[in-house]
Amino acid sequence: MNNDSSSRIVLALKEWISRAAPGARLPSTRQLVAEYRASPVTVQKALQTLTAQGLVEGRPGVGTFVRAARTVKPADYGWQTAALRAPQSLLPAASGTMRNVPNDAISFHSGYPDRELLPERLVRAALTRAARGDAALSRPPAAGLPELQAWFAHELGSVTPAGTTPPTPSDVIVLPGSQSGLSSIFRALAGAGQPVLLESPTYWGAILAAAQTGVRVVPVPSGPEGPEPAVLARAFEETGARVFYAQPNYANPTGAQWAPGRGEEVLDVVRTHGAFLVEDDWAHDFGITSDPVPVASRDDSGHVVYIRSLTKSVSPAIRIAAVMARGPARERILAQRAAESMYVSGLLQAAALHVVTQPGWQTHLRSLRHQLQSRRDLLAASIAEHVPQAHLELLPKGGLNLWLRLPDGTDLPQLTRDCEDAGVVIAAGTEWFPAEPAGPYIRLNYSGPNPAAYPEGARIIGEALANNAHA
Repeated sequence: MNNDSSSRIVLALKEWISRAAPGARLPSTRQLVAEYRASPVTVQKALQTLTAQGLVEGRPGVGTFVRAARTVKPADYGWQTAALRAPQSLLPAASGTMRNVPNDAISFHSGYPDRELLPERLVRAALTRAARGDAALSRPPAAGLPELQAWFAHELGSVTPAGTTPPTPSDVIVLPGSQSGLSSIFRALAGAGQPVLLESPTYWGAILAAAQTGVRVVPVPSGPEGPEPAVLARAFEETGARVFYAQPNYANPTGAQWAPGRGEEVLDVVRTHGAFLVEDDWAHDFGITSDPVPVASRDDSGHVVYIRSLTKSVSPAIRIAAVMARGPARERILAQRAAESMYVSGLLQAAALHVVTQPGWQTHLRSLRHQLQSRRDLLAASIAEHVPQAHLELLPKGGLNLWLRLPDGTDLPQLTRDCEDAGVVIAAGTEWFPAEPAGPYIRLNYSGPNPAAYPEGARIIGEALANNAHA
C-alpha cells in the first residue's frame, strides 16, 4: 500500500513541478502528509524518488525546492588532438564478434559458446570453493599459482613423445586470457617495427595485438592443411622475421587442422631460421572428430611459444590462459606481463584449477564433443540446402566455426545488413585477413544459442545472398 501511495504522490508532485518556476519551494512534509493522507515515511520516499530523478533538491533546515534547469555546455576536447598527436599505428575497429545483439536474433557472429555448452555446475561450485580459500585474499605469484602451472605443464607433457623433454611448471606463465598474452609475446619476441609472420586468414585478435604492438605484419597464406613450408621459408628469408603466429588445430576462422606431418615441417623451417613459432591452441577443448596434438609437444629447444586458453571452454567469466616458453624468451614475456598486469587474480586461477581437476571435467568434454558435432552437422546441412551458392571448403574436425566462400562480387556489408534486418547476425570475413581479403567470406559460429533456428537462419542468409546477387 505504501508503494502505491508513494507512486501516487510522485505523479501528483511531478504535475505540480511542471507548472512551478525553477527554485519554487514545495509544500512542507507536514502539508503533504495532510494533503495526500499518507504517512511521513511515504511522503519522504516520494521526495527521495523525485530527488533521484533530478526534479527537486533538498536544502537541510530550509525545505525542498524545484531544481533549476541547468544549461549543459558542450564539452570541448579539441586540446587533446594536439596533446595526443597522430597515433603511431591505426588500430582495427572492435570486432563485430564482440557486440551484443537482441535475444530474439539468430546469432552466428559470436566467438563464444552458448551457456548450455559450458560446465555451469562445475564453474559455480569452483567459484564457491575458491571464495572460501586463501586465494580470495592473497596475492598470487607473478607467474601464476604453482598448482595451476603444474596442471598446464602436465597436460602438454602428457602428449610429449619419448625422447623430447616435457615442459616443467616453471615454463608456464598464467595469463588473464590469451588476448593480453599475444601483445606481450609480440612485444617481447619482436618489438615495434619488426616483422611478424601471421597465417592468413587468422584470428582477428592476433591482428589487433600486432597493430597495438606496432609490429610489421607479414601475411602467410594458409589453407585447409596449413601453410606451405616452402612459402613460409620464403617469407622468413625475404623479411628477416623471427616470429610466426599460427593456429595448427581448428584455426579461427577456417576450422583448419594442419595435415599430419605439417607441424614437423613447419618446425623444421622455424628452427632453420632461428625463429619462434607462436602456437595458439585456443580450441584445444573443442575437438569433434579428431584430437589436437600441439606442435609444442615435439619441441624442447625453445622454438615454440605455446598458448593454451581455458576462457571459452570453462567460462567467459573465468579469463584464464597460459603461455609456455623456455629460456630467455620466457623471462622476457614474464617481464612484459608483470609490467602490464603484475599478476592474475588468484581467485580466478583457483576456480579454473578446481574446474579442470574435477572428474566431471572430462565427462563434460566428452558430452561437449557430441553436442558440437550435432550443431556443426546441422548448420552445414542447412547451408547446403538453403545457401547452395556458398562454398564450404572443409567440414572442420573441431573448433566452433564454419568458413564460407561466397560468390565473387558479393557485397559483404550489404549482405550483413540485409541479414541483420531479417533477424540473422553474421560475421563478415574481412576482419580475419591481415591484409586484403582473398575473397568474400563469412564466418558462422555453430556453438551459439538456439540451434533449432539454424535452418531458418540459413534460409534467410540464402535469400539475402540471392537478392545481393541481383542488386
